[in-house]
Amino acid sequence: MEKAWTESIENYLKVIFELTSKGDRATTNRLAERLGVTPASVTGMVQKLAETDPPLLEYRKHRGVVLTEHGRNVALQTIRHHRLIEMFLHQVLGFPWDEVHEEADRLEHVISEKMEERIAHVLGDPTHDPHGDPIPTRDLEIPPSTSVRLSELRGGQRAVVQRVRDSDPALLRHLMELGLQPDAELHVQDYSPFDENLTLKVEGKPEAVVLGPRVTHQVYVNPLE
Repeated sequence: MEKAWTESIENYLKVIFELTSKGDRATTNRLAERLGVTPASVTGMVQKLAETDPPLLEYRKHRGVVLTEHGRNVALQTIRHHRLIEMFLHQVLGFPWDEVHEEADRLEHVISEKMEERIAHVLGDPTHDPHGDPIPTRDLEIPPSTSVRLSELRGGQRAVVQRVRDSDPALLRHLMELGLQPDAELHVQDYSPFDENLTLKVEGKPEAVVLGPRVTHQVYVNPLE
């Protein structure tokens, strides 16, 4: 896909994709909150993106803003850049996983498709980034997620960590200390309905830990039979 969009436009499309893919409504206020701009700025940009040729998005009553197929492709291309860059920074340059998100946010808008392809080749065409998020394919396809939040598990259940939220470096450092990284296996030993705390044992760690919802809401797992 030929580079034709500004950093601001790509950020709008990426956030709209992230919101709507989770089943949330991409309203003016939600977009303003996520992007750190005023609702008036969002309204102006949304109108602009709805009038491009072809349109990048459209407004649907009671649903907020939704991406057109063209807008979805631009969003997924930006996400592909971001997650490949994260893997390159982590695997090749040795950046810790709590630092790569911020760096990739800056670089995702400037690399060429040729650079993207070279990064993918050097990395062996990875399917996931360091935090477990799927990397869109060259055809801009992304598999639907089958994971659930760790907070949904109960005592006796086992699961494998699939991905973790990557926007909070302090949380990522804490999760690394606990061993809660993608592919880690865990066993929930107890659940407290009063405070929603989980007591769990992470494979390879000597002691069980107690985690509250502030952490368990940010970790996504695949339950084991």
